[in-house]
Amino acid sequence: PKFRQFSAAIDKALRSFESTSEWADLISALGKLSKVLHTYPQFPVVPKKYTIGKRLSQCTHPALPSGCHLKALEVYDLIFVRIGTTGLSSDIFIYASGLFPLMSTAAMNVRPYLLNIYEKHFLPLRHHLSPALQGLLLALLPGLEEGSEHTVRIQALLVSVCE
Repeated sequence: PKFRQFSAAIDKALRSFESTSEWADLISALGKLSKVLHTYPQFPVVPKKYTIGKRLSQCTHPALPSGCHLKALEVYDLIFVRIGTTGLSSDIFIYASGLFPLMSTAAMNVRPYLLNIYEKHFLPLRHHLSPALQGLLLALLPGLEEGSEHTVRIQALLVSVCE
């Protein structure tokens, strides 16, 4: 019964994305989704993961402001903590479509949070990262701009991926 409530609450939160007309509405919808994930921490899975992945990907669109990107990254983090490395290794393709293109257009204040996601959730996948490795490498390369404050951190991430 509790899982059904969780699933219904996820559905309701996802419906709030349908009536968005500006970026502030997207942040509000992400907040509702975040609240549902916080309310039901006992489940190691996320219902409607494909729809959630699609909505999160839409929230990392380059035309949206950094506040929207940051809120989306917060929800990604909540999901990845919940599903763990086992869940992420099987669902990486669902979430990568929103995360991998973000580095090239992300504002400077978003990049540290994106790198945290990669370090905290993607590096522990080790050999399970193989199917998404090319995408991850291409995602990191735009951050290697000369003089960027994140260059050293990205280089360390690349070295860790190679190990």
